[in-house]
Amino acid sequence: MQANSSSEAVQVHISLAERSYPILIGSKLLGCALTYENLPAAATALVVSNTTVAPLYAEPLMQALQARYGRVLLVTLPDGEIYKDWATLQLIFDALLESGCDRKTVLFALGGGVVGDMTGFAAASYMRGVPFVQIPTTLLAQVDSSVGGKTGINHPLGKNMIGAFYQPLLVVCDLDVLTTLPPRELSAGLAEVIKYGPIADMLFFEWIEAHLDALLAKEPTALSHAIQRSCEIKARVVSQDERESGLRAILNFGHTFGHAIESGMGYGNWLHGEGVGCGMVMAAHLSQQLGLVDSRFVERLTSLIRRAGLPVKGPVLSTTDNAGRYLELMRIDKKSEAGEIRFVLIEGPGKASVRTAPDALVRKVIDACCA
Repeated sequence: MQANSSSEAVQVHISLAERSYPILIGSKLLGCALTYENLPAAATALVVSNTTVAPLYAEPLMQALQARYGRVLLVTLPDGEIYKDWATLQLIFDALLESGCDRKTVLFALGGGVVGDMTGFAAASYMRGVPFVQIPTTLLAQVDSSVGGKTGINHPLGKNMIGAFYQPLLVVCDLDVLTTLPPRELSAGLAEVIKYGPIADMLFFEWIEAHLDALLAKEPTALSHAIQRSCEIKARVVSQDERESGLRAILNFGHTFGHAIESGMGYGNWLHGEGVGCGMVMAAHLSQQLGLVDSRFVERLTSLIRRAGLPVKGPVLSTTDNAGRYLELMRIDKKSEAGEIRFVLIEGPGKASVRTAPDALVRKVIDACCA
């Protein structure tokens, strides 16, 4: 491994006073010992991964960590959103307790969003808080879920409803791990890249439109820029509103509809990014119905989402009252207040806000946007 890999990486900084940390973006980072040289010393490191990622990347990571930790352990979780639950979370606690891990033990989340969310929640909970590091291996996790300290698990009645805000010490985005990412997972990650344009930066949106083919081809230069700009936007928002009391909610553009699709279809049938992609189309239509954007903007966003390989028509969740089922699921969303659904809507290209909308109008959008 290159000895100077971590120094050559692009850095994006999350500014949260004593909880501040860097995001490293570059190649050959995962297996480089220097990447981890500024982490606190500890007797034990626990790598948490899954059955898909561990065979590919656990060994080089564990070898790199040997230089800093006397004992490097591995726990391998089953792969999939369906396993983002209490039972699977217990596997991490079992490994920590059975190995006699203390409160200085550092956890390393090696995987996509599910592994990152669960490892972070375990770190927040074990002995009331131990340090952890995010090493996201999907595009979606690199541009979104690994950054900002949201951790948690799903409940049968709602996605990510049980969890904690808990910041990592470091996020390592190694571009090389994306070479093994399946096309469907790549497209799912592009949904979270695309969302940053309409909510914050239309110049970035134009760049995505112009470079989408390069992103789909996994060209490193294009991926590096997409990850860096996405992380910069998220870092700016999170630094101003860590616990989502206001501004940070705009990062959930497409997620209110998207989470309803995920839970309504059964976790894992639609990938998170697929739900978000389709959810952005539905949220854009709702924005248009409220007179906030015109049809050209909706068509432009829909076209880019379709080109990225994402669904633009929502699934039918109920054959008797489909819109009613969507509304029922969306009322269990974390952004809902007193049973009122709050949507992230586009007030104009590059600007988002959180608003409510009449049920009748939401029903109209759902009916128009579902297959």
